[in-house]
Amino acid sequence: MTNPTALIAEDEPLLAQALKAELAAAWPELQVVAMAGDGRSAVREALRLLPQVLFFDIRMPGLDGLGAAAELADCWPADEAPMPQLVFVTAYDEYAARAFEAQAIDYVLKPVQPERLRKTVARLQQALAARQPAPSTPALADAALEQTLAQWRQVLGAAGAGATTAAPAPLRMIAASDAGGSTVRMVPIDEVLYFEAADKYLRVLTATHEYLIRTPLKQLLPQLDPDTFWQVHRAVVVRSSAIESVHRDEAGKLHLMLRGRSEKIPVSRLYAHLFRAM
Repeated sequence: MTNPTALIAEDEPLLAQALKAELAAAWPELQVVAMAGDGRSAVREALRLLPQVLFFDIRMPGLDGLGAAAELADCWPADEAPMPQLVFVTAYDEYAARAFEAQAIDYVLKPVQPERLRKTVARLQQALAARQPAPSTPALADAALEQTLAQWRQVLGAAGAGATTAAPAPLRMIAASDAGGSTVRMVPIDEVLYFEAADKYLRVLTATHEYLIRTPLKQLLPQLDPDTFWQVHRAVVVRSSAIESVHRDEAGKLHLMLRGRSEKIPVSRLYAHLFRAM
């Protein structure tokens, strides 16, 4: 049996080296095959090397750990290798850490604490040992993938909740710029059909207009009613009542059509379970 492999994504080199050293002591058999300093590099290296374990710093420049994990979940070649075990590296305080612990989420506090790391290593070893051989049928493969995706949704949800402090009041109006950027308009939340992250902005789409705001999607999400707005992609949140139809393309990917809009909205692998009837 080959040694397990891991990738570390951490933008602080000294902390990355400290984690690698502590892992060598706690899990000598583990081979760290790559170290990345940002989310984009982590995604690229993970897809190239297909490691069995990912240690992702939650806060990294550019694409953060949550975004990198969500992107990997959507593009991981599950027919080539099982999706990896996911561990978040965090500088959150003990209160937030207890929230992770309560949900059985694997995490590593910065600076690295050897005792806590040994607990994470034990969980990872148990999870890897419990993995079944490659499923013999497509149906079993799909079931195994969905089980892993469900675990990732739990991890990402708990990490996102841990990154949020006090829950803000629900939005009723949004102050947004028009396409030219010269005018700020007050857009009622009831008119918004979907939000889409784009570069440094967040697009706010109604049936007839497009506006821009600078609020990151992950900061906006806690202010939205989860029964009204569904996240269907790491960069897209849609009004559930505006969904007119769901289509599956030849590659098996889902797309939404919204009432009042002509464009197709992609649905990532992480959120395909919302449309399980398809």
